[in-house]
Amino acid sequence: MNTKIAASLLSADILHLGNELERIRTAGVDWLHYDVMDGWFVPNMAFGLPELQAIAKQTDLFIDVHLMIQNPQLYIHNFAKSGADLITFHLESLSDPFTVVQTIREYNKKAGIALKPRTPAKALLPFLDEIDLILVMTVEPGFGGQRYMHEMTAKISEIRNMIQGRDIKIEIDGGIESATAPEALAAGADILVSGSWLFRQKDMKQAVDSLRK
Repeated sequence: MNTKIAASLLSADILHLGNELERIRTAGVDWLHYDVMDGWFVPNMAFGLPELQAIAKQTDLFIDVHLMIQNPQLYIHNFAKSGADLITFHLESLSDPFTVVQTIREYNKKAGIALKPRTPAKALLPFLDEIDLILVMTVEPGFGGQRYMHEMTAKISEIRNMIQGRDIKIEIDGGIESATAPEALAAGADILVSGSWLFRQKDMKQAVDSLRK
């Protein structure tokens, strides 16, 4: 299994972000997970375009932008132009999903759809021919440091069965650490997002390696 690890920059030391990017790279992290929050879709605010532009100039890692915002369609152009390689938006947002995906494709970026814990897997069915990735939230979006919701493991398995025969990756975000990663991987996850746990580790490379097992 070619498991990819995405480091959530929400948990990085923002005052020393250049050092954190180097730490991430040398630890063998595959992707940078970049959370965008507008204070409306989720009760928190985080990151915007200037930070993304600066980060994109400092790293050659794949940048995975997760839009936790009410109207993603209004901002696809800006994030696509600012360094995103993949743009994932929430099915629960106010924008039409087909229109958002079409706009992402116009910029030759990969497109993903994210689901909150209470949104059923079957809600994805109309969009499976349109997307590259499904992001399963295993915590309620908006804040780092939450515990993995084990009841979401069945949802991961359901989605894995739904996408058989399609080239769609499953990404998991929320409470991922060495103790919970095997459960998500066994259920069918391809990409694991880790934030607060990963950045707390003194030996990040060892921690990254432990998530792949």
